[in-house]
Amino acid sequence: MEGHDHASDPDRTSEPLEDAIQEDPSPQDLESLHTVPTNSPPWSSFTSKQKRFIVLMVAVAGFFSPLSANIYFPALNTLSTDFHVTPAIMNLTLTSYMIFQGLAPTIFGDLADMAGRRPAYIIGFAVYIGACVGIACCDTYAALLVLRCLQSSGSSGTIALASGVVADIATSAERGVWMGWATSGPMVAPAIAPVLGGIFAQFLGWRWIFWFLVILASAFMIPFLITFPETGRNVVGNGSIPPQSWNHSLLSYLQAKKATKDALSLHRTMSKASVRTAQEKLKQQRKLRFPNPLNTLHIILEKDVGLLLFYNGLVYCAFYDVMASAPQLLEDIYGYDSLQIGLCFLPFGVGCFLATALVGKAMDLNFRRNAKKIGYVIVKGKSNDLRNFPLERTRIEVAVPLIVIGDAALLCYGWVMQVETSLAVPLVLMFIMGLTLTGAFNAMSVMIVDLYPLSPSTATAANNLVRCLMGAGATGVIIYMIEAMGRGWCFTFVAGVVALFSPILWVLEKWGPGWREARRARMEEIEKAKATSSGWADDSEGTEKMADTDASSTAPTSAQAQEKSVQ
Repeated sequence: MEGHDHASDPDRTSEPLEDAIQEDPSPQDLESLHTVPTNSPPWSSFTSKQKRFIVLMVAVAGFFSPLSANIYFPALNTLSTDFHVTPAIMNLTLTSYMIFQGLAPTIFGDLADMAGRRPAYIIGFAVYIGACVGIACCDTYAALLVLRCLQSSGSSGTIALASGVVADIATSAERGVWMGWATSGPMVAPAIAPVLGGIFAQFLGWRWIFWFLVILASAFMIPFLITFPETGRNVVGNGSIPPQSWNHSLLSYLQAKKATKDALSLHRTMSKASVRTAQEKLKQQRKLRFPNPLNTLHIILEKDVGLLLFYNGLVYCAFYDVMASAPQLLEDIYGYDSLQIGLCFLPFGVGCFLATALVGKAMDLNFRRNAKKIGYVIVKGKSNDLRNFPLERTRIEVAVPLIVIGDAALLCYGWVMQVETSLAVPLVLMFIMGLTLTGAFNAMSVMIVDLYPLSPSTATAANNLVRCLMGAGATGVIIYMIEAMGRGWCFTFVAGVVALFSPILWVLEKWGPGWREARRARMEEIEKAKATSSGWADDSEGTEKMADTDASSTAPTSAQAQEKSVQ
């Protein structure tokens, strides 16, 4: 993999790097407020090979959060016995995990949009590895409950960060495929995690589940620290600006050092001045502060996004109700042990994995189809003006058929488990639900990132917050619902709720574009007011700096002149 060599190449850093900086209006802004000329800088200066490597790394990083959740399922019955609690009480460790799976990304998402992607990843994995060690050594239910919350906090931020990285390197027209591959890691986990959990719980003991996670996470972090470049647009622009000195990967640091050493003296001086100017401009746009989880509330309170997040959360609840209840149902109906229960999750996971590739391609094809229908020209590799593009309809057209099929499969699943048919029937239905419900969820999640590409990690954190809090409530009561209502009527109720609120998608398709345009205009006015006020402050500051320069030197250096032009 080529590292961050495009950032350290003197021939490229000597160009006007300010062109690579995207002004960061606000988390509420669209991909572009204005029409983008075709001679504008590319959205990303990373090469195709680099993009593939970056997406591979974020996919593997995103693998750990669902891996930690799903590897746990086959061991639930064993853990209930070892800690002397009922299955319903043990399910609270799932509930608490999902609560923090929703809360933690609100902090990590804001941190990543503010300071960069790499620092957020490194902090998250440090917390995650420490929590896994603690769980492997714990002896009380209270310790298990608390450490599962900490484990969730460390790993769950990777999902929001993956969306942020994809938005850094891909435009809306190509985001479907890249997002599909970035989420392939999380989608592989449901396929293999329960099998691994069943093997460990059956043959080595449940503690080895968490020692395995420690070893795996530590092994991943070694190549990550060495090779993964910073992609945050408020840190490296479109990728052509070097990050802060402490934020280099080892590979990009060595390449930057070699390029600087090989460059001619005069060229190196001009290149350094240009880099300093570009870095200073980006630094002025971001302010390091303690991450504010309340930033996600601004997104949730927008009418279109609030409705989309709520409905997306319902689909997720339906998906996770099946996952959380399956271990007990499979044991009660078929008398399976931990390993057999883990193997029964394979069709579910295979469906989830296929959804990422198939639905991602379908989204990009539908984007191009709608663009051709209305005569919209897609400028490949550039940010595109989406003000008059039917963005909502484009994503919803992919999601609706998947929701209809998945909801029907969910309804059938409940009654199949009620009458206790052959195992093949529920496994086929689990495959269909994994494919369709996951695909619908991914399509709606991409739409959220489309609406907030300048703060994609924060937008995805808002998505995680809503879906995980709703999912936590659903998993906390699903066993009680099955016991009170019966298997058939319980899942009929869940499928009915998803169907009842489906008109939300029609509302978004009809009124969403108007709400989106109103938000764009509102935020554009706010940014104009900010630019005007900061302009007065900059003029005053520039006068003071000019006085200092005149007092100390009769001729300012090239770097000083460039700094004044930025100010």
